Amino acid sequence: MFGKSLKRKYALTDRGVHNTKMGMVWTVAVNLLMMLGMGLLYFMMQSFIGTLTKNEPLPNPWLYIGLTVLFVIISLFVHIMQYRATYGLVYREIKDTRISLAERLRKLPLGYFSKRDLADLTETIMGDVNRLEHVSSHCLGYLYGSYISTALIAVMLAFYDWRLMIACLWGVPVAFALLFGSRRLAKRQSEIAKEAAVTVSDGIQEALENIREIRAANQEERYLDGLYKKIDAHEKTLLKGELSTGVFVNAASVIMRLGVATTVLTGAGLILSGQIDFMLFFLFLLVITRVYAPFDQSLAMIAEMFMSQVSADRLTEIYDTPTAEGADTFSPDGHDIVFENVGFAYNDEQVLKGVSFTAKEGEVTALVGPSGSGKSTCARLAARLWDASEGSIKVGGVDISTVEPETLLTDFSMVFQDVVLFDDTVMENIRLGRHGASDEEVRAAAKAANCDEFVNKLPQGYDTPIGENGAKLSGGERQRISIARALLKNAPIVLLDEATASLDVENETKVQGALSALLKNKTVLVIAHRMRTVQAADRIIVLKDGRVAEAGKPEDLLKQNGEFAKMVRLQQSANLISV
Repeated sequence: MFGKSLKRKYALTDRGVHNTKMGMVWTVAVNLLMMLGMGLLYFMMQSFIGTLTKNEPLPNPWLYIGLTVLFVIISLFVHIMQYRATYGLVYREIKDTRISLAERLRKLPLGYFSKRDLADLTETIMGDVNRLEHVSSHCLGYLYGSYISTALIAVMLAFYDWRLMIACLWGVPVAFALLFGSRRLAKRQSEIAKEAAVTVSDGIQEALENIREIRAANQEERYLDGLYKKIDAHEKTLLKGELSTGVFVNAASVIMRLGVATTVLTGAGLILSGQIDFMLFFLFLLVITRVYAPFDQSLAMIAEMFMSQVSADRLTEIYDTPTAEGADTFSPDGHDIVFENVGFAYNDEQVLKGVSFTAKEGEVTALVGPSGSGKSTCARLAARLWDASEGSIKVGGVDISTVEPETLLTDFSMVFQDVVLFDDTVMENIRLGRHGASDEEVRAAAKAANCDEFVNKLPQGYDTPIGENGAKLSGGERQRISIARALLKNAPIVLLDEATASLDVENETKVQGALSALLKNKTVLVIAHRMRTVQAADRIIVLKDGRVAEAGKPEDLLKQNGEFAKMVRLQQSANLISV
């Protein structure tokens, strides 16, 4: 029960719970050993006083030297084991936490990321995990271990004198009651600080992504002023949070150490009344020099431990989000894509309502319609990037909701309008389509996608780094690399989402030539706003307000004089006006 509570409260893995328990065990061993050292000193003093006051024989000094050496050796060993349990094992745990978190994010449906701010997720992966690492290594084992060891010490001291025990330790529960009473305030301040930190990250990311637009509009000074205000607000929330928590932490430390005064006063009173002797009082004086020490580091870290609750909650929210699960095998009978009464809601807004159509293998099926009609949503649902809220989607007769997304995507190639490239060479960016492909296979795919024309002009050819997100390439060149990836993968299903929408006529012609090689004998689902792009399709699905308004061959839909024909006329009219 304790392990489960610890796991959820601090977003630990099973190994992390085990490591924290080991840290507690060795912290208890260290604290009890330190008390044993005080006991050893007490008995040495008692022997020497007996020799001085009662003429007892002087104890064998080699006995105490031997005990001291043994104590030092054991102390060194348990301190090393405590360090290993509270630091070494914890750092491995944080590595496992990051890997586990990355695996979890990899399995989450794409819809989750559309609801979460990327700066917020980055803050969780980096900042929140770092905070939990610090708390796990510096606080948890020490704090819980100190609870246990102090309780054991209290029981042992009670055997000597329960009155002095209470005088010595009464401040510990009172101090921690005060601290934990302030936990809600600390958590709220941490939430505010975290929101401010995400706002700063958002501002910096936005500035870097839009630096050209900001300079072009001559708005650098205004934008930087806004960013400075966000940073100042974050700094103020941090100072306010640390100040409010620091007041309680220092008050708790003062209250705990009032036990020194009450021990001296109580002990002096008991000696004067003849109820105890000086040596027992001396024993408790030795105890109070060490009994509060285990809590020193924990008190210094208690504020961060409270704040870590917010970080743990953010990680737990990711772990609690359902993943897209399914079978790791996929054996469809062909690659027809069938939508049957599919419904989908995004942020409580119904995007698709009872959509039914079939994209047949070997044919090009085009999805058209006004913005917001659900075209891109259909494409993403077909690849199980999102899961349908209602109805079913089948590929080759297999319900895709029963197939693990990564397994399903081995049969899909996707080319989107917004191409994502990596700060690597042309060769490696294309090889992303199929891991392990040879250089010859990559070049063959690039040639089929009409990439040779511009790649051969680059300084190092296919080994030329293309910058972050292909910054050194034009839009058409980036798009052709994306198509080369899809050609290299050679999947039986191809999804094209506005693949040529942002290109000029010359580049569009080149990209269309590359696409013709990609689409041959495949199940193709095309999304486009340009009617001339889709008029060569075998079948057209017209979406309007999340429903299928029309479906059929282009020439048949033109004869029906419905939505498709209306869209064609509007674009033809717009083209005539622009000319």
